[in-house]
Order: sequence, then structure tokens, then C-alpha cells
Amino acid sequence: MAGLVNNLLILLLLFQNICLGFRSPLSVFKRYKDTTRSLSSECLGSEQPVISLGLSDFALDIRMPGVTPKQSDTYLCMSVRLPVDDEAYVVDFKPHASMDTVHHMLLFGCNEPSSTENYWDCDEGTCRDKSNILYAWARNAPPTRLPKGVGFRVGGETGGRYFVLQVHYGDISAFRDKHKDCSGVTLHLTHQKQPLIAGMYLMMSVNTVIPPGEKVVDADIACHYKRFPMHLFAYRVHTHRLGKVVSGYRVRNGQWTLIGRQSPQLPQAFYPVEHPVDVSYDDILAARCVFSGEGRTTETHIGGTANDEMCNFYIMYYMEAKHAVSYMTCTQNANPEMFRNIPQEANIPVPIKSDMLKMTHGHHEETKDSDTSSLLQQAKKEEEEILDQDFHIEEAVEWPGLDLKLGQVSGLALDPENNLVVFHRGDHVWDENSFDSKFVYQQRGLGPIEQNTILVLNPSNAKLLHSTGKSLFYLPHGLSIDKNGNYWVTDVALHQVFKLGTEGKEPLLTLGVALQPGSDKNHFCQPTDVAVDPITSSIYVSDGYCNSRIIQFSPDGLYVMQWGEESSLGRARPGQFHIPHSLALIPDFSQLCVADRENGRIQCFRLETGEFTREIKHKSFGRELFAVSYVPGGLLFAVNGMPYPGEAEPVQGFVMNFSTGEIIDFFIPLRKSFEMPHDIVASEDRTVFVGDVHARAVWKFASTEKVEHRSVKKAGIEVQEIKESEAVAEVRLKNKPESAHSLKDADKQPLVQQASSTGVSFVLITTLLIIPVVVLLAILIFIRWRKTTVYGGNSDEEHKLDSSSGRILGRLRGKGGGGINLGNFFASHKGYSRKGFDRLSTEGSDQEKDEDDGTDSEEECSASPPPPAPSSS
Repeated sequence: MAGLVNNLLILLLLFQNICLGFRSPLSVFKRYKDTTRSLSSECLGSEQPVISLGLSDFALDIRMPGVTPKQSDTYLCMSVRLPVDDEAYVVDFKPHASMDTVHHMLLFGCNEPSSTENYWDCDEGTCRDKSNILYAWARNAPPTRLPKGVGFRVGGETGGRYFVLQVHYGDISAFRDKHKDCSGVTLHLTHQKQPLIAGMYLMMSVNTVIPPGEKVVDADIACHYKRFPMHLFAYRVHTHRLGKVVSGYRVRNGQWTLIGRQSPQLPQAFYPVEHPVDVSYDDILAARCVFSGEGRTTETHIGGTANDEMCNFYIMYYMEAKHAVSYMTCTQNANPEMFRNIPQEANIPVPIKSDMLKMTHGHHEETKDSDTSSLLQQAKKEEEEILDQDFHIEEAVEWPGLDLKLGQVSGLALDPENNLVVFHRGDHVWDENSFDSKFVYQQRGLGPIEQNTILVLNPSNAKLLHSTGKSLFYLPHGLSIDKNGNYWVTDVALHQVFKLGTEGKEPLLTLGVALQPGSDKNHFCQPTDVAVDPITSSIYVSDGYCNSRIIQFSPDGLYVMQWGEESSLGRARPGQFHIPHSLALIPDFSQLCVADRENGRIQCFRLETGEFTREIKHKSFGRELFAVSYVPGGLLFAVNGMPYPGEAEPVQGFVMNFSTGEIIDFFIPLRKSFEMPHDIVASEDRTVFVGDVHARAVWKFASTEKVEHRSVKKAGIEVQEIKESEAVAEVRLKNKPESAHSLKDADKQPLVQQASSTGVSFVLITTLLIIPVVVLLAILIFIRWRKTTVYGGNSDEEHKLDSSSGRILGRLRGKGGGGINLGNFFASHKGYSRKGFDRLSTEGSDQEKDEDDGTDSEEECSASPPPPAPSSS
């Protein structure tokens, strides 16, 4: 009978083990680390990075193990082994990173990481063997997303067994509180075969040489595609500092189709392919990198150091599983002649934000002390500007410029020496006879203006320093000056835009066709203003009185893009214009603001894309807002138009906080009155000039109590900065644990519920199994006691029964010499380790937990599964 009971108990225990096996697919995972990572307590959830998401799916949490970078521009790497040996598929990514601390993250797949440490400096490399980028996250860039039904194949015979995470910490000022960073990404993996397999196609130049001082150098790559069809869904570009733009194309039957085009100085990330592109057998994949050797004194070659260059165009694609290839490369130029027909856009740099120029990616590059100092000084200066907003603008009544004899004043600007430049119409006027109904100029018989239309004045005493622009224009309108001192002007009669040198004798560049209005890429219709980006030299034109658009051109005058449309009835929507009349470029924020004149508002747009960002509109603007100007530090200046009959809003000037849009101050002239203030320009010391097209005058305004107030402010800046930094640190220290816990609790709620329900099932099954065993043991002991009492006992029999009972109890505890020990059972399998994820194989067996480790094996990781007719002037 004892043997029967013994066999019964073994069967019951095996049944219990099977139940536990069904509890989680993790019970059969191979262990992938010989040592447990030493993690910070701040990295909640990182000690159990594998999470069950059902019978076939699981999540893998890949996080930095609590690091504190010591210097800016630090690259740290860490690796995680795939916790299964058989084939799996990555189907989604969930990033865990903040733009305050992380510049970008890259996730690689490979078979041999460059180090076995918990984490290492990425200067040592990422992988020793071939690596494949699976994921990229960067601030100000979209995260990588896989289309439905698409997965990266990992594990098995062909897929990579390790993931390597690279994190670039840009500015480490966020680590002043010495907190530890646990940035990373959670992968959603599945064992279910995916119908479409993702892969990477790398196009790379290997022999480009960039001569020193050379303005434009092209690196071209082209290969014939000789495989099964693939579908492209994301792309990424990469160069070092000299790269200006990288573009990739599919060429089929001589037709170039854009895959993607981007500045390599923007964040490293995969950007979505805007329109679906498929590649078939015998198509050509082509890419071009545009470099500039300006500033270099020696030749620059392709290489891996900061002083070298790279030209890479990555394409993320998917293919049918049966034909899938996970990685392909192209390093040659199979057809150099074809690049004569490459679209012109491939040669035009993509505008980028100024703050992005300070951040490098992919390789360390040190900033010179002088550059750092100037950046700090600039930041300090801008901070002073923003703090020091308690001021008032008043007319400088002693300024004699108001008495100058001018024609209709249409445009104002300040040159690099801060001199005032006035653009006026001399003896020409714009009136009801100037144009016909088709906007064709009707007074060509008058000839061009015979007076100098561009006047350079001393801003202090209005003394004429220089004049030019004679016999060039018919009806001047807008004026701006680029960082090199060139004049950019518009003429509404000629329907043209001109770039002039300081002598102004002959145009250096002309856009538009003389006296021909139009709305295509080569024509304007009464263009109103020009703005030139000081960083990229891109040209922006507001066009105009009879078109409702903003057009971007390359520095050489090539059409890039346009945006805007005519206002509809009722309230004008974002991106609609009723005379885009004046432009103000905001390099601090990489935006372009437009005085939308007849809609009485300011609209701002992103320079790179033309995307609408904000509207500034106040009742005090009235119906018309004529002009807008910006000064570094966050101040916006504007002037409105005369009120319509029956309206009370006066014509006046405005000072606004650009960040909030609120009005800080109003100003009006003391001498004469505004009639139709047409343009405004302001300097960094808040000196403001307003030109009036009807009054034919220019007013000067200045900030009152400027000197006294600034001295007080400067005296208090250091104290205020210290207090602010302490406050920021205090808030961060107080809020961080709470926010971290709340986020993690929110993330893991579904998983905790799943674990709880599974735990209930386990307890119920265990209880049902233990009760009959205990009853059976009690019966056996009672029978043995009765035998001993009634018949007497044989010592051998007693020893035999004790041994049998001991073995049975040992099997129940998992510690009997001849019993089934779950820990030993799994430990007998190759690859099993008692460290790391040991307990995941023995969940439910409290006796198998390491005695010196109080961690509950039921604790779940924090990551959740991805689941009226205008007046003319």
C-alpha cells in the first residue's frame, strides 16, 4: 500500500508542476545571464525585465541600470540577452525616456555585444559582430512604429540573440540632483509567426573625399535591386558635422520617387516614409549626401572618427516571410550618369533649429571653449531679456529723423552695424490707378523711380550714411537684411524679389518675372516681404496681396515648398491668409511669424515644415495688423492699422511676450500721429522704428528707465538664478519618486491584475491537491500506529517505513534525496543558471527561493504591453 501511495503522490506532484507550467510561458525560458545586474532602487521593475503577456507573447524590458553620466555628450551602452532560444518576433516598442535627460536612444540586434559589463562607454563599440538597428528614439522626432503584421525576427538559427541599447546623454544639467537614469525601451515579442518580416537596407558611401574649403561636395550611391519585392516604411540619415542634407530615392524607368530627405544634423531617428514606396526586381535605389568642406584645412575622408565623415542612408522595409532577408547593403555607385537627373531638392539643405546644431550624434565631438563661452553668454543675455520686461516704450522726441523728406515709406530694417535702413517710393505712389483688375501694373510709362530708394541712416542722429537703389524699382514694398548685410526687397509693381549688395547697383539674385503676376513656382503676385534664415540662408517670401501663401526658396533661389491658402468666409482658419503682409523670423524657436494683415492677427509656423504652431490675436489689434518684428530674448513688436468707421481701437504699436503672446506694452507717437504705419523694426536694446506709408515718416521709440532698471536687474540675476535652480532641484526631488511610482503603477496595472488572477488559480489548485495528501498521510500514520500498538514492531520495518515517509515528505518539500526537486529538475538542463532569473522556473515553490533574497518572485515589472476690400499700400 505504501508503494501505491508513493506513486499516487508523485503523480499528483507532477500534475501540480504541469499546472504551474500552464501558469506562465516563462517557466520554460532559458536563462540568459550568468550574473545579476546590479540595479539602482530607482529603476523600479528592472530586476525582472521579462513579462508574460499570454501563452505566446512576452515583453522584454531593456533599461539602463541606474546610471549618472558625468559629462555632457556621453554615450552609454548595455546589453540584454534574448530570454528564449527559439525564434521570436519583435512587433512593438515602448520607449521610456525624457527629452530633459536623453538626446537619443538606439537599439541594436546582434550576437556578440562589445562588453559583458552591466554597462559601458559606447566608445568601445556596440557589437563585435554585425549589428542591425531595430529601433531609434530621439527628442523632437517621431518614435519608430512597425506596421501591423510586421515583426523583426530574432533568436532561432538566423536571428540575433542579444539586444544592445545605446543612450546618448546630451546636456547633463538635468543630473544636478545626482539621480540615476533608467531610460530604455520595452519590446513586445511574440512566438507567433509574422506574415511580414522587417529588415534594414543600408546605403553607404565608402570612398568620398571632401576637399578643404569646397562649398558643395556630393556623395552618390546607387545599386540595382535583385530580390523579391520589399515595402519601405521608415528611413534614417547619418553624417558627421559637414553633412547638409541626405536624400534617398527609388528609380524606376527613369522616374525618381522620393523615399526620404532629411538634415543629418537633426535628431537620429527613423522618420516615416511619407508616401508608400515599394521596390521591385531591377529597380534602382539611389542616395545622395551633400557636404561642405568650408572651415576645414585638410581633406576629409570617410571614417569612424569625429574628424572623418560618413554618408549613410538607412531604409527600414518589410517583405513576405517566405522571401524575407533581414539585412542588405549598397556601397557602390552603379550608374553615376543617372545623378544628372536627380531631383533638385536633393541639393537643397533642410533648415534645422539652432539648438540642434549644438548637439552631435553618433560620435563624440568636443566644443571649443570659446564656443561654449559664447553660448553661455548668449543664453545669459536672453535670460536677462526675458526677466527684464518691466519697461515702457516712448517716442524719442529728440530724434530728427521724423523731419526727413521721404516718399511713401514701405520698409525698414537694421543692418549688421545696427544702422537704420529705409526703403521708400520716392516720387511714385500706390493708388487706385496703379493696377488693373488682373494686378498688372498700369504706370510703366513713368519708368523706374529716379531717386535712391534705399537710405542708410545713423540710428542716433538720422544722418544719411549711404544711399542706393536708383532706377531699379517701380513700387517698393518689403525690406530685410541678411547676416551678411545684403538687402532683400520686394517690388509689388514688378512682382519680383531682389537680393542686392550694399552698393545696390545690380541685383545679385532675382526671383519672379518682371511685370508678370502669377501663382506658380516662378511667379509672384505683389509679394510683400522677405525673411532670410541666418542659420541655413533659406529664403521665405510672403506672397502677397493677390496670392495667400508663404514660399520657401533655397539660398540659391530654388523653389523648395510653399504653404497657405486664401481665407474662407467666417473666422479664418490656421494657415489661411488675407494679405500675408510682413514676416518676422524667430531663430530662437525656429519659427516664422506672419502679420496676417486683413485677418488682424499674427500666425507662426515651423521653418522646417511650414506647420502651423500658434496664433496671436488681441481685440486691441482691431481688424488689421500691418507689421511684426522680433528681437532675441523673446519680445515681439507689431503695429496695427487705422480703425474702420465706428470702431474704437486706435492705431498704435504693441510689445508682446513671444512665449505667452500677452501684450506687455502699447506705444503711440507724441509728434504727429500714425496714419498708416506700414513696417516696424526693433533692436536688442529695444529701440524701435516705425515707418508710415501715408505720413511718409519714420518714428524712433526707446525704452524708458532702461539703464536704471537693467542695473537693478543685473544685480539681482545671480541670486534669482540660484533660487530658481534650487527650486527646480527641490521640485524634482520631491516630485520624482511620486511621479515615477504613479507612472509605473499605471503601466503595470493590467499585468498586476493578470498576476493576481493567476495567483488565485494557483492557490486554489494547490489547496485542492494538498488536502487529500494530508488526509492520506494521516490515515497511513494512524494505520502504522495501530499496527505497532496491536502487533508490536519490527525495527527493520520501522526503519523502512520511516525512510519511505521521509522520501514522500522530501518530495513534497522538494528536498528529499530521492524526490522531485523542481529546482534540480530545471538545473539539469543546459543553460540554466541559479542566478539572475532562477526563480522564474520555480514560481509557486517557496522552498526554492534563495534564503538570502527576500524578493517576491510574483512581483511584476513596471512596463505594460504595447497596446472688406483691403486698402492698397
